[in-house]
Amino acid sequence: QVRMVELGGGTVQTGGSLRLSCATSGAPFNTYAVGWFRQAPGKGRAFVAAVNWNDDSTYYSDSVNGRFTISWDDAKTTLYLQMNSLKPEDTAVYSCAARTSLDNFSATYAARFSYDYWGQGTRVTVSS
Repeated sequence: QVRMVELGGGTVQTGGSLRLSCATSGAPFNTYAVGWFRQAPGKGRAFVAAVNWNDDSTYYSDSVNGRFTISWDDAKTTLYLQMNSLKPEDTAVYSCAARTSLDNFSATYAARFSYDYWGQGTRVTVSS
């Protein structure tokens, strides 16, 4: 069983930065793909970023590309999301997720249903 715990949320002003972390336990990550999703108030959960640890390829949503960076530690037990140039529309609960299958990953990396394990989320608020 994979357990995932996010840390690092908080309140920041527009243009500021935050770094989220996702600590994992229960299974090694190096055979999985992992990602970040977010859920803004009144909206559904949306894809933010993902990494395929089979080849370390990374993927970003258009809304965060160039501002957010997904990274990980050498042991691949902790996932990070560096968020720069934050905007009020980035306000959301951010969750990390892991998937146990890499089938058709390039076509499904943004699909919530393709992820098997989820953290509880950490809240990010960007004030204007």
